[in-house]
Amino acid sequence: MPSAQPSAPVAAEAADLVRQLGAEGLRPAEEVECRVGEIVAELAATGSYRQSVRELLAGTRIAWRNNPQCVGKFYWKALEVRDCREVGVGGGVGGDEGDVFEALVEHLRLAWNGGRIRLLLSAFAPAEPGRPGPRVWNGQLIRYAGYRRHDGSVLGDPGTVELTEAAMRLGWRGRGTEYDVLPLVVQWPGREPRWFELPPDAVPEVRISHPEYPWFEDLGLRWHAFPTISDQVLQLGGLRYTLAPFSAWYTCTEIGARNLSDTNRYDKLPAVARGMGLDTSRDRTLWRDRALLELTAAVLHSYDRAGVSIIDHHFATKQFVRHEERELKHGRRCPADWSAIVPATSGSATPVWQRRYEPTRERPNFFPHQLPWAADSSAQVAGADQEV
Repeated sequence: MPSAQPSAPVAAEAADLVRQLGAEGLRPAEEVECRVGEIVAELAATGSYRQSVRELLAGTRIAWRNNPQCVGKFYWKALEVRDCREVGVGGGVGGDEGDVFEALVEHLRLAWNGGRIRLLLSAFAPAEPGRPGPRVWNGQLIRYAGYRRHDGSVLGDPGTVELTEAAMRLGWRGRGTEYDVLPLVVQWPGREPRWFELPPDAVPEVRISHPEYPWFEDLGLRWHAFPTISDQVLQLGGLRYTLAPFSAWYTCTEIGARNLSDTNRYDKLPAVARGMGLDTSRDRTLWRDRALLELTAAVLHSYDRAGVSIIDHHFATKQFVRHEERELKHGRRCPADWSAIVPATSGSATPVWQRRYEPTRERPNFFPHQLPWAADSSAQVAGADQEV
């Protein structure tokens, strides 16, 4: 029989979670200590324990509420959670990557919801003694490839060059365009990773046009309809869910003022400025600022025209302040990273600009995975944009 001592930290976090659920009215108070006792006994016998569906759902919502990187936490109670803990577990040593891939595709289809994007997380098997959990190498389930050219430039997304090259070493080959959808690279620890092409219906995209500039469509810009963060470990009640992809809707600035604009991403501001006839010879003309605003406006217009859920940064930050005030009424702090909450466009015109926050990471929460291909095991996936 395993010793209870190695699982003591897990037992403490599990007990904290169960008691928190009781304190917040998310489970009957009279059940709390009985459930704590059950968990301690299961840990002593097996070295791990299985969370109930209620603990998984409520705990995951609290983890999102605790995460300091997200401006959209006003909706934390609306998060849906799919229980995928049995997917792939029986598929031989470690698991079945094909079953995991099919469940990830189903996640994307469910989150898409015909354009009315759903707040959705799918929790796969957590890491356990003798049975590590699955993961994907992708930072998001949908991302575009970045091909490094001989002259040092990049075709596509410079933010995914390392993942693209890792996928190509595994045998994947893209079409060589600016917007090649990367495959999903699925892995159970101890097994070779496998890559899978996403089917087109799981990758809805929006072509970017402008409400006033007809030439804008000639730029050929596009983006995938919604983000699905997949490089975060959900640490919940002492357990580590190593694959817990999380879908939500975009804020327009994340695409217009970051993904398509950053110089280390698609860097499309010079092309937009040329179309607008702006003087790009010097920064003092504020051509970057004007192009950034119009590109962001184009993203918002295009998603609205396509019937895809998206919010603007003014609405998002007002909702965040409402969330903060609501949390204070419940006697809870609102952890937030100011640099992640303030939008990339018109930050000083939003209500979060003059507020200050503590970016603490209370548990339960989400923590970044290590890069699977990094030589330095301490390297962390930074993520250029935090969209949930």
